[in-house]
Amino acid sequence: MTSKCFLLAINGGSSSIKFAIFELTKKLCPLLTGEICDIGSDKVSFLTHHEDKTKNISKMIGGADYKSAINILIDWLKEFTKDKQIVAVGHRIVFGGHRYSNPQQITSELLEELRQFSSIDLNHLPAQILLVEAMNDMFSHQPHIACFDTFFHKDMPTIAQLLPIPRRYFDKGIRRYGFHGLSCEYLIKALTELDGNHIANGHVILAHLGSGVSVTAVHYGKCVDTSMSLTPCSGLPMATRSGDVDPGLFFYLAQTESMNSIQINNMMNCESGLKGISETTGNIRSLLKLQATNKYAADAVNLFCYQIKKYICMMAGAMGGVTTLVFSGGIGENSPEIRARICEKLGFIGIHIDSEKNTANSHIISTPTSEVLIRIIQTNEELVIAQHIYDILNEQKFGNCEF
Repeated sequence: MTSKCFLLAINGGSSSIKFAIFELTKKLCPLLTGEICDIGSDKVSFLTHHEDKTKNISKMIGGADYKSAINILIDWLKEFTKDKQIVAVGHRIVFGGHRYSNPQQITSELLEELRQFSSIDLNHLPAQILLVEAMNDMFSHQPHIACFDTFFHKDMPTIAQLLPIPRRYFDKGIRRYGFHGLSCEYLIKALTELDGNHIANGHVILAHLGSGVSVTAVHYGKCVDTSMSLTPCSGLPMATRSGDVDPGLFFYLAQTESMNSIQINNMMNCESGLKGISETTGNIRSLLKLQATNKYAADAVNLFCYQIKKYICMMAGAMGGVTTLVFSGGIGENSPEIRARICEKLGFIGIHIDSEKNTANSHIISTPTSEVLIRIIQTNEELVIAQHIYDILNEQKFGNCEF
């Protein structure tokens, strides 16, 4: 007698843990999605959602730190999966250096290298390593697959990977990698399914706007360039991350403020961006409410839209044009005002937004005469993780699984 088998996808962020469980048949069938969000704050939430709309759980769990959040997730998974056969676990890993980019099974050697890379992204990698170790203890007999956020960008043209520093560092792996790759993979696949290859193979710009922000140029389904560089702190201003700044600033702060590298890194990743400019919050919804009466909040929103507008033009320049613009991420999917302000005055490259469709959060928000198709697509990184596991394990047998 055969038994049902399931995949578990884990997506660890800097202040959240998203997860999803998929049933394995001849295709991936989503069973449940969940998230522990606002980790480290006073209002940590644990949310789950079944695909059939039943047995939803939503509860506040207090001010949990990351280790506590992992323990909460493990306790819940033990109960939920006790009658389910989990055959593999997939993990979003933000960065694997120049040696690791393709999805692959996690080994002790890989984990050790990830520890060496932790200084590249202290906000993500240490937490993701903790998640891998915890899940490996719980699911010790199942393969664990690393899905790297840099994979989608790994074949960027060399000119887009180069940093203008001594060439010897490029050979050591110090280069522009790009991130949000799992989201980019999903968006291009979804665009293909929605509009066909002729649209997805055009000059596509993906605007992933959430607490992390990136803009990526894609042509024929391949990454041409992207806003993030060696670290996820680079590129555009984000909720608490600075984006690109003058590198001379680091020396200046060290000299005048006696700041060390740890303090500077913390400031750039946790105290800058929208939060730093507004001096209140990195939450764009709160800033939009404050902007009419708070100049700093208004400045934060204005700079956010201004910089994204510039990067869209940069990516169009890198490809020689733009035929499709996709908005995604929490802000990109849900904020008509931000989308409208970004698209304002971009008619010279063919971008014309329909205000009524935009306000209604329609799937297509471009005008009928717009030269550029403007779409809103909800991203799904957990599905991409599961698909990578599925592809890797596709030809293997899972005991009595129906596969």
